[in-house]
Amino acid sequence: MSIPTPHINAKQGDFAKTVLMPGDPKRAEFIAENFLESPRIVSDLRGIKGFTGVYRGAPVSIMASGMGIPSIGIYAYELYQFYGVENIIRIGTCGAASAKIKPLDIVVSVGASYDSSFDLQYSLPGKFSAVASYPLLRRVDRCAEQLGIPLHFGSTLTCDSFYWEREVIPAWSKMGILAVEMEAAGLYMTAAASGKSAVSMMTVVDSMYTGESKTSAERERSLTDMIRVALESVAVQ
Repeated sequence: MSIPTPHINAKQGDFAKTVLMPGDPKRAEFIAENFLESPRIVSDLRGIKGFTGVYRGAPVSIMASGMGIPSIGIYAYELYQFYGVENIIRIGTCGAASAKIKPLDIVVSVGASYDSSFDLQYSLPGKFSAVASYPLLRRVDRCAEQLGIPLHFGSTLTCDSFYWEREVIPAWSKMGILAVEMEAAGLYMTAAASGKSAVSMMTVVDSMYTGESKTSAERERSLTDMIRVALESVAVQ
């Protein structure tokens, strides 16, 4: 496939080697406008804008993934395969699946269990273990420590469903799952198949234990710490 691709209309060289990927297109625009120097739009197709700018001297791109494994799978694949992107850092939201995880905590997915059939495309003779790339994971950990921002590292669950007809989370919680979201496993599988790197970090916006849930406006305002950690991890590479 040549570029532009069916979902990204950027030119070769428009994307930095590292892309920060929130789920929400508005959040991508917010980050580009408020955290990057000289941001420019490099892609604007299907309502998803891609931005490239500079943070503390380091080039970085921001592009939304949309919701769910199929969506992030498409964008990550095209960025890795056709635009020379080496690293994708997902900066999204999640729901707490553990009593020790509170709203507005930040969870980093070391490994992502999943209920998706996305892995079937690889025709593997077993079940794939979807895990983060260690060099990116280590960089995120180091930057968060320097910033004094606490992170929870552990197992997460990537689900194809946002709404369930039956309650499934308690069973996963017993297995040590910290949080539930919809993209990390797909990103990790796409990165592995492409020989590239990925890590997923998410801010908790609701909890199955407390019933607390943040509004869309509260979510946008409360993600600053996670964004700072992600951007600092780009600046130190």
